[in-house]
Amino acid sequence: MTKEKILEAHNRIAPFIHKTPVFTSSTFNALTGVEAYFKCENFQKVGAFKARGATYALSELLTSNKGNVHVATHSSGNHAQALAWAARQFGCKATIVMPSNSPAVKKDAVKGYGAKVIECEPTLDARESKLEHVLQESNAVFIPPYNDENIITGAATCALELMDEVDNLDVILAPVGGGGLLAGSALSAKWFSNGRIKVYAAEPEQADDAFQSFKSKSFVPSKNPLTIADGLKTSLGEINLPIILKEVSDVFTVSEEDIKKALFFVYERMKMVIEPSSAVAVAALINNSEMFKSNKVGVIISGGNVDLKQLAQWK
Repeated sequence: MTKEKILEAHNRIAPFIHKTPVFTSSTFNALTGVEAYFKCENFQKVGAFKARGATYALSELLTSNKGNVHVATHSSGNHAQALAWAARQFGCKATIVMPSNSPAVKKDAVKGYGAKVIECEPTLDARESKLEHVLQESNAVFIPPYNDENIITGAATCALELMDEVDNLDVILAPVGGGGLLAGSALSAKWFSNGRIKVYAAEPEQADDAFQSFKSKSFVPSKNPLTIADGLKTSLGEINLPIILKEVSDVFTVSEEDIKKALFFVYERMKMVIEPSSAVAVAALINNSEMFKSNKVGVIISGGNVDLKQLAQWK
Protein backbone atom coordinates (compact mmCIF):
# COMPACT_ATOMS: atom_id res chain seq x y z
CA MET A 1 0.00 0.00 0.00
CA THR A 2 1.60 3.21 -1.20
CA LYS A 3 0.62 6.73 -2.13
CA GLU A 4 0.96 5.75 -5.79
CA LYS A 5 -1.30 2.70 -5.35
CA ILE A 6 -4.05 4.83 -3.78
CA LEU A 7 -3.88 7.25 -6.70
CA GLU A 8 -3.96 4.30 -9.10
CA ALA A 9 -6.98 2.85 -7.30
CA HIS A 10 -8.73 6.22 -7.41
CA ASN A 11 -8.31 6.41 -11.19
CA ARG A 12 -9.11 2.72 -11.75
CA ILE A 13 -12.42 2.69 -9.90
CA ALA A 14 -13.63 6.16 -10.96
CA PRO A 15 -15.62 4.88 -13.97
CA PHE A 16 -17.57 2.47 -11.77
CA ILE A 17 -18.36 4.37 -8.56
CA HIS A 18 -19.87 7.69 -7.50
CA LYS A 19 -17.81 10.64 -6.36
CA THR A 20 -20.00 11.10 -3.31
CA PRO A 21 -21.09 14.52 -2.05
CA VAL A 22 -19.90 16.31 1.06
CA PHE A 23 -22.73 17.87 3.06
CA THR A 24 -22.73 20.36 5.93
CA SER A 25 -25.29 21.17 8.60
CA SER A 26 -25.51 24.61 10.21
CA THR A 27 -27.63 23.06 12.96
CA PHE A 28 -24.95 20.48 13.72
CA ASN A 29 -22.23 23.11 13.68
CA ALA A 30 -24.18 25.35 16.04
CA LEU A 31 -24.84 22.42 18.37
CA THR A 32 -21.20 21.32 18.53
CA GLY A 33 -19.10 24.37 17.74
CA VAL A 34 -17.35 22.24 15.13
CA GLU A 35 -17.10 22.95 11.41
CA ALA A 36 -18.20 19.50 10.22
CA TYR A 37 -18.12 18.07 6.71
CA PHE A 38 -19.97 14.82 6.11
CA LYS A 39 -18.57 12.60 3.34
CA CYS A 40 -21.74 10.82 2.27
CA GLU A 41 -20.88 7.26 1.27
CA ASN A 42 -24.52 6.43 1.95
CA PHE A 43 -24.96 7.76 -1.60
CA GLN A 44 -22.25 5.45 -2.95
CA LYS A 45 -22.97 2.48 -5.20
CA VAL A 46 -24.57 -0.25 -3.04
CA GLY A 47 -25.10 2.42 -0.39
CA ALA A 48 -21.68 2.10 1.28
CA PHE A 49 -17.97 2.86 0.94
CA LYS A 50 -17.36 -0.87 0.50
CA ALA A 51 -17.96 -0.48 -3.25
CA ARG A 52 -14.54 1.16 -3.47
CA GLY A 53 -12.51 -1.69 -2.04
CA ALA A 54 -14.48 -4.44 -3.75
CA THR A 55 -14.16 -2.76 -7.15
CA TYR A 56 -10.42 -2.22 -6.82
CA ALA A 57 -9.75 -5.71 -5.43
CA LEU A 58 -11.71 -7.34 -8.24
CA SER A 59 -10.05 -5.20 -10.90
CA GLU A 60 -6.63 -6.23 -9.54
CA LEU A 61 -7.65 -9.89 -9.52
CA LEU A 62 -8.75 -9.70 -13.14
CA THR A 63 -5.41 -8.25 -14.28
CA SER A 64 -3.82 -11.62 -13.50
CA ASN A 65 -6.80 -13.97 -13.88
CA LYS A 66 -8.42 -13.99 -17.28
CA GLY A 67 -11.58 -15.88 -18.11
CA ASN A 68 -14.45 -17.01 -15.91
CA VAL A 69 -13.60 -15.91 -12.36
CA HIS A 70 -15.65 -16.96 -9.32
CA VAL A 71 -15.26 -14.86 -6.14
CA ALA A 72 -16.55 -15.47 -2.63
CA THR A 73 -16.54 -13.80 0.76
CA HIS A 74 -18.25 -13.66 4.15
CA SER A 75 -19.93 -10.46 5.28
CA SER A 76 -22.76 -9.18 7.45
CA GLY A 77 -23.94 -6.94 4.68
CA ASN A 78 -22.13 -4.04 3.02
CA HIS A 79 -19.09 -5.92 1.72
CA ALA A 80 -21.47 -8.65 0.60
CA GLN A 81 -23.43 -6.17 -1.46
CA ALA A 82 -20.28 -4.49 -2.74
CA LEU A 83 -18.67 -7.70 -3.96
CA ALA A 84 -21.92 -8.93 -5.51
CA TRP A 85 -22.32 -5.61 -7.34
CA ALA A 86 -18.67 -5.43 -8.42
CA ALA A 87 -18.79 -9.02 -9.67
CA ARG A 88 -21.76 -8.13 -11.84
CA GLN A 89 -19.86 -5.14 -13.29
CA PHE A 90 -16.97 -7.39 -14.27
CA GLY A 91 -19.06 -10.38 -15.37
CA CYS A 92 -17.92 -12.64 -12.51
CA LYS A 93 -19.81 -15.20 -10.44
CA ALA A 94 -20.10 -14.42 -6.70
CA THR A 95 -21.04 -16.47 -3.64
CA ILE A 96 -21.57 -14.71 -0.31
CA VAL A 97 -21.71 -16.29 3.15
CA MET A 98 -23.92 -14.13 5.38
CA PRO A 99 -24.90 -14.47 9.07
CA SER A 100 -28.53 -15.48 9.50
CA ASN A 101 -29.18 -12.29 11.49
CA SER A 102 -27.96 -9.92 8.77
CA PRO A 103 -30.58 -7.26 7.96
CA ALA A 104 -33.04 -8.57 5.39
CA VAL A 105 -32.56 -5.47 3.26
CA LYS A 106 -28.88 -6.37 2.85
CA LYS A 107 -29.50 -10.03 2.04
CA ASP A 108 -32.14 -9.08 -0.51
CA ALA A 109 -29.79 -6.59 -2.14
CA VAL A 110 -27.01 -9.18 -2.47
CA LYS A 111 -29.41 -11.56 -4.20
CA GLY A 112 -30.64 -8.71 -6.37
CA TYR A 113 -27.11 -8.14 -7.68
CA GLY A 114 -27.07 -11.75 -8.84
CA ALA A 115 -24.89 -13.36 -6.16
CA LYS A 116 -25.65 -16.63 -4.38
CA VAL A 117 -26.26 -16.20 -0.63
CA ILE A 118 -25.41 -18.98 1.83
CA GLU A 119 -26.53 -18.31 5.39
CA CYS A 120 -24.66 -19.39 8.53
CA GLU A 121 -24.80 -18.98 12.30
CA PRO A 122 -23.97 -15.41 13.41
CA THR A 123 -20.43 -16.10 14.66
CA LEU A 124 -17.06 -15.44 13.05
CA ASP A 125 -16.12 -19.11 13.35
CA ALA A 126 -19.27 -20.15 11.52
CA ARG A 127 -18.69 -17.59 8.77
CA GLU A 128 -15.12 -18.66 8.20
CA SER A 129 -15.95 -22.37 8.33
CA LYS A 130 -18.81 -22.05 5.84
CA LEU A 131 -16.68 -19.91 3.53
CA GLU A 132 -13.85 -22.45 3.61
CA HIS A 133 -16.34 -25.11 2.53
CA VAL A 134 -17.48 -22.88 -0.36
CA LEU A 135 -13.89 -22.20 -1.45
CA GLN A 136 -12.98 -25.89 -1.45
CA GLU A 137 -16.11 -26.93 -3.33
CA SER A 138 -16.14 -24.21 -5.96
CA ASN A 139 -12.47 -23.20 -6.37
CA ALA A 140 -13.61 -19.60 -5.86
CA VAL A 141 -11.19 -16.78 -4.97
CA PHE A 142 -11.65 -15.24 -1.51
CA ILE A 143 -12.05 -11.44 -1.47
CA PRO A 144 -11.73 -10.47 2.23
CA PRO A 145 -14.07 -7.85 3.74
CA TYR A 146 -11.31 -5.70 5.27
CA ASN A 147 -8.06 -7.59 5.99
CA ASP A 148 -6.60 -7.15 2.52
CA GLU A 149 -4.21 -4.61 0.99
CA ASN A 150 -6.35 -4.03 -2.11
CA ILE A 151 -9.49 -3.54 0.00
CA ILE A 152 -7.69 -1.02 2.22
CA THR A 153 -6.25 0.77 -0.81
CA GLY A 154 -9.69 1.05 -2.38
CA ALA A 155 -11.20 2.31 0.87
CA ALA A 156 -8.44 4.93 1.11
CA THR A 157 -9.87 6.69 -1.95
CA CYS A 158 -12.78 7.93 0.16
CA ALA A 159 -10.57 10.10 2.39
CA LEU A 160 -8.55 11.13 -0.66
CA GLU A 161 -11.73 12.50 -2.25
CA LEU A 162 -12.75 14.18 1.01
CA MET A 163 -9.44 16.03 1.25
CA ASP A 164 -9.79 17.10 -2.37
CA GLU A 165 -13.33 18.39 -1.77
CA VAL A 166 -12.67 20.25 1.51
CA ASP A 167 -9.65 22.53 1.83
CA ASN A 168 -7.58 22.57 5.00
CA LEU A 169 -9.26 19.82 6.97
CA ASP A 170 -7.87 19.38 10.48
CA VAL A 171 -9.40 16.02 11.35
CA ILE A 172 -10.96 12.95 9.73
CA LEU A 173 -13.28 10.82 11.87
CA ALA A 174 -14.27 7.34 10.67
CA PRO A 175 -16.16 4.39 12.18
CA VAL A 176 -14.14 1.23 12.79
CA GLY A 177 -15.18 -2.41 12.50
CA GLY A 178 -12.63 -4.55 10.68
CA GLY A 179 -10.51 -1.46 10.12
CA GLY A 180 -10.28 -1.23 6.32
CA LEU A 181 -11.87 2.22 6.09
CA LEU A 182 -9.95 3.53 9.10
CA ALA A 183 -6.58 2.20 7.95
CA GLY A 184 -7.15 3.51 4.43
CA SER A 185 -8.23 6.93 5.75
CA ALA A 186 -5.16 7.12 7.96
CA LEU A 187 -2.84 6.31 5.06
CA SER A 188 -4.48 8.89 2.81
CA ALA A 189 -4.22 11.54 5.53
CA LYS A 190 -0.57 10.67 6.09
CA TRP A 191 0.45 10.78 2.44
CA PHE A 192 -1.81 13.48 1.00
CA SER A 193 -1.66 16.00 3.86
CA ASN A 194 1.93 15.29 4.87
CA GLY A 195 0.61 14.02 8.18
CA ARG A 196 -1.07 17.35 9.03
CA ILE A 197 -4.59 15.90 9.24
CA LYS A 198 -5.23 13.80 12.33
CA VAL A 199 -7.41 10.70 12.06
CA TYR A 200 -9.70 9.43 14.82
CA ALA A 201 -11.90 6.35 15.04
CA ALA A 202 -15.38 5.78 16.46
CA GLU A 203 -16.70 2.49 17.82
CA PRO A 204 -19.69 1.23 19.86
CA GLU A 205 -19.01 0.66 23.57
CA GLN A 206 -20.58 -2.78 23.19
CA ALA A 207 -18.23 -3.73 20.34
CA ASP A 208 -15.06 -2.03 21.55
CA ASP A 209 -12.33 -4.43 20.42
CA ALA A 210 -10.59 -1.70 18.39
CA PHE A 211 -10.58 0.60 21.43
CA GLN A 212 -9.12 -2.16 23.59
CA SER A 213 -6.58 -3.11 20.93
CA PHE A 214 -5.54 0.52 20.48
CA LYS A 215 -5.07 1.12 24.21
CA SER A 216 -3.24 -2.15 24.85
CA LYS A 217 -1.20 -1.91 21.61
CA SER A 218 -2.05 -5.54 20.91
CA PHE A 219 -4.85 -7.46 19.20
CA VAL A 220 -8.04 -7.93 21.23
CA PRO A 221 -10.76 -9.91 19.39
CA SER A 222 -14.39 -8.91 19.21
CA LYS A 223 -16.40 -11.10 21.60
CA ASN A 224 -20.20 -11.22 21.65
CA PRO A 225 -20.76 -7.67 20.36
CA LEU A 226 -24.27 -6.44 21.16
CA THR A 227 -24.82 -3.30 19.13
CA ILE A 228 -27.27 -1.97 16.56
CA ALA A 229 -24.22 -0.96 14.49
CA ASP A 230 -24.13 -4.32 12.71
CA GLY A 231 -21.33 -3.27 10.35
CA LEU A 232 -18.91 -2.72 13.26
CA LYS A 233 -19.09 -6.09 15.00
CA THR A 234 -16.03 -7.66 13.37
CA SER A 235 -12.55 -7.93 14.84
CA LEU A 236 -9.70 -5.85 13.44
CA GLY A 237 -7.67 -7.41 10.65
CA GLU A 238 -4.03 -8.25 11.23
CA ILE A 239 -3.01 -6.04 8.30
CA ASN A 240 -5.12 -3.13 9.55
CA LEU A 241 -4.07 -3.08 13.21
CA PRO A 242 -0.41 -2.01 12.77
CA ILE A 243 -1.49 0.84 10.48
CA ILE A 244 -4.08 1.97 13.02
CA LEU A 245 -1.64 1.80 15.93
CA LYS A 246 0.89 3.89 14.02
CA GLU A 247 -1.27 6.40 12.16
CA VAL A 248 -4.51 6.92 14.17
CA SER A 249 -4.59 9.48 16.99
CA ASP A 250 -7.29 7.91 19.18
CA VAL A 251 -10.37 5.67 19.27
CA PHE A 252 -13.62 6.97 20.80
CA THR A 253 -16.46 4.76 22.02
CA VAL A 254 -20.15 5.67 22.18
CA SER A 255 -23.16 4.12 23.90
CA GLU A 256 -26.12 2.55 22.13
CA GLU A 257 -28.24 5.49 23.26
CA ASP A 258 -25.73 7.91 21.74
CA ILE A 259 -25.85 5.99 18.47
CA LYS A 260 -29.64 6.19 18.34
CA LYS A 261 -29.68 9.90 19.15
CA ALA A 262 -27.14 10.64 16.41
CA LEU A 263 -29.01 8.42 13.95
CA PHE A 264 -32.26 10.30 14.44
CA PHE A 265 -30.55 13.70 14.46
CA VAL A 266 -29.25 12.96 10.96
CA TYR A 267 -32.63 11.58 9.85
CA GLU A 268 -34.68 14.46 11.24
CA ARG A 269 -32.40 17.48 10.83
CA MET A 270 -30.15 16.54 7.88
CA LYS A 271 -32.81 14.51 6.02
CA MET A 272 -30.45 11.65 5.20
CA VAL A 273 -30.88 7.90 5.55
CA ILE A 274 -27.79 6.50 7.25
CA GLU A 275 -27.15 3.22 9.03
CA PRO A 276 -26.22 2.91 12.72
CA SER A 277 -22.56 2.24 11.88
CA SER A 278 -22.38 5.70 10.32
CA ALA A 279 -24.17 7.25 13.30
CA VAL A 280 -21.36 5.97 15.54
CA ALA A 281 -18.97 8.50 13.98
CA VAL A 282 -21.52 11.31 14.28
CA ALA A 283 -22.13 10.43 17.95
CA ALA A 284 -18.40 10.40 18.66
CA LEU A 285 -18.03 13.91 17.26
CA ILE A 286 -20.97 15.18 19.31
CA ASN A 287 -19.58 13.62 22.50
CA ASN A 288 -16.09 14.98 21.92
CA SER A 289 -17.02 18.29 20.32
CA GLU A 290 -15.16 20.34 22.94
CA MET A 291 -11.93 18.73 21.76
CA PHE A 292 -12.57 19.82 18.18
CA LYS A 293 -13.96 23.34 18.70
CA SER A 294 -13.34 25.54 15.65
CA ASN A 295 -11.68 22.64 13.79
CA LYS A 296 -12.66 21.52 10.31
CA VAL A 297 -13.66 17.90 10.82
CA GLY A 298 -14.46 15.47 8.03
CA VAL A 299 -16.85 12.72 9.14
CA ILE A 300 -17.11 9.67 6.93
CA ILE A 301 -20.73 8.52 6.68
CA SER A 302 -19.82 4.95 5.83
CA GLY A 303 -23.18 3.72 4.56
CA GLY A 304 -26.95 3.99 4.45
CA ASN A 305 -28.15 0.38 4.33
CA VAL A 306 -30.63 0.11 7.16
CA ASP A 307 -33.70 -2.05 7.71
CA LEU A 308 -36.34 0.66 8.02
CA LYS A 309 -38.59 -1.71 9.95
CA GLN A 310 -36.21 -1.40 12.90
CA LEU A 311 -36.48 2.38 13.18
CA ALA A 312 -39.60 2.34 15.38
CA GLN A 313 -37.91 -0.11 17.73
CA TRP A 314 -34.79 2.06 18.01
CA LYS A 315 -36.85 5.23 18.47
